[in-house]
Amino acid sequence: MASPSRALPLLPSTAPFSDTAIQALNAGLAESSPEQRTWLAGFLAGYAAATGTAPAAAQGVPAAGTKRKVPLTILYATEGGNTEAFAQKFAKTSAKQGFAPKILDMGEIEPAALADVENLVVIASTWGEGDPPARAVPFAEAFFAEGAPRLEKTRFAVLALGDTAYTEFCAFGRRLDERLAELGAVRVLDRADCDVDFEGPAASWSAEVIKTFTPTQVDEPSAEIIHLDRFARSDEQEWSARHPFFAPLAERVTITSSRSSRETIHVELDLTDSAITYEPGDSLAVVPENDPALVERILERLGLGGDEALAREIVRGKDVTTLSRTTLEAWNRLHPHAQLAEMLQGDGWRGFVVDRQLIDLFETFGAPIGKEELLKLLRPLPARSYSIASAPSAHPEAAHLLVSVVRWQSHGYQRAGVASTFLADRIGKNQKVGVFLKPNRHFRLPADPSARVIMIGPGTGVAPFRAFLQHRAETGAPGENWLFFGERNFTHDFYYQTELQGMKEDGVLNRIDLAFSRDQPEKIYVQDRMWQQRKDLWAWLQDGAHFYVCGDANQMAKDVDQTLNRIAIEEGGLSDDKAKAWLLDATKSGRIQRDVY
Repeated sequence: MASPSRALPLLPSTAPFSDTAIQALNAGLAESSPEQRTWLAGFLAGYAAATGTAPAAAQGVPAAGTKRKVPLTILYATEGGNTEAFAQKFAKTSAKQGFAPKILDMGEIEPAALADVENLVVIASTWGEGDPPARAVPFAEAFFAEGAPRLEKTRFAVLALGDTAYTEFCAFGRRLDERLAELGAVRVLDRADCDVDFEGPAASWSAEVIKTFTPTQVDEPSAEIIHLDRFARSDEQEWSARHPFFAPLAERVTITSSRSSRETIHVELDLTDSAITYEPGDSLAVVPENDPALVERILERLGLGGDEALAREIVRGKDVTTLSRTTLEAWNRLHPHAQLAEMLQGDGWRGFVVDRQLIDLFETFGAPIGKEELLKLLRPLPARSYSIASAPSAHPEAAHLLVSVVRWQSHGYQRAGVASTFLADRIGKNQKVGVFLKPNRHFRLPADPSARVIMIGPGTGVAPFRAFLQHRAETGAPGENWLFFGERNFTHDFYYQTELQGMKEDGVLNRIDLAFSRDQPEKIYVQDRMWQQRKDLWAWLQDGAHFYVCGDANQMAKDVDQTLNRIAIEEGGLSDDKAKAWLLDATKSGRIQRDVY
């Protein structure tokens, strides 16, 4: 077969086909002749005419007399994947409405990429107390600094996703909205701030965006071929928070000793017949149920005790633990209270919500309330995501989770985490748990199986690395693997000890460094072990090793970054600025990846 005289542009990995289909299509295109490609184009056009469907290529090459598609840039900032998934859906919807969408990931671009954007939609989540998602931090620092590009030519709208459980609800989205206006961009639609149940409000906002950005008249196309916009291929599954797959609980084992100061469980869920396909690095979201005893206590306090139907509805679908300013304000509108109003006028409410839950609000400022009023007050019960601790190659049709069971006491009451105690206490073997997949394409093993891998996973952060190691063992990947694991006590808290030591003996896990903080007078953490092994660690990084961090974002992940920066200065001979630049470049290139929470 004749081969082309020069390299053909092949389908990118982001094309809207499966990986297998992309490989097959590229293989065929690479060996096709010009005559064959012409014939194929004619065949597809004829097929579209016969079936009454528009060819996908019409988005890139308009037919004569058609309207030019309106450029629309969709910029997203994501942590758990919600904004990325919504950006992809919005791109597909806008394309059907006459737009030419272009998706940009805030974690992969500089603010300069926005300089000539005409129509801009920003979809951004807020992390913790008002912070940008970790991957978007470099962009945010540059965007809010002097020297950010002026955007007088840009029209924009912002969708902010957040969680009212946090004091600074949607703060990052709000700051982006304000900063865009400061830089001269024109706001064409008010910002929408969405809580965890964002699907409905976000869909309504999207419809308004389409209507607002649609011009009254669109120019006829020029003779040029319009750029075929890049669409990220969605890993979207059938199942969702509203329609989860109900997976039987196959196994549950407590993997901390009875003398541990923590309670951690290993959970195995049966995914048979779910059609859920995951990769190491993905998360599984659990749709939990509330503690019926807590729900009944709330209903009794509000004069609604004994309503079994109401109790079931709240147990299965309403959040009865999160206490936020939004809830305090809503309650004060229903039942005004002088003390509560005074707290809301100042900062007193901030101290009140710390380590308290809804039951505290009702028992402090409670009053009888109607059923419909209560249901309107309560937000939907959010799902809880857990890093999958198994590889499908090792455990087909199953997903393993590593769950730290949350229990504590505050303000005179025993408290409990909803999802963790649901899995630990309220579900029996073979009973079913609602789940759905949360893909994480930003936390993946290197494509090259011979590449070295360094994994920093203290506590339950070791979960995805168990999956990584299982996958590399099953596939025979030759790349070396180095794990840093830490917890409180070696004897009581060494998760998966036997399995990890077996991997070490088998040569799958080449190195393991342990940091048990309470086993000696001075506390030792994973970042301390990193510093002790800095020469070898830097040598691995210089040899092309990929570096992964999973676990606590507030302290551990920041300490790990600071230690990496110190190592780059000490072992690499870099200045502080160059060390930070190296860290940023390695993150953007995917050599350093984080899954923090």
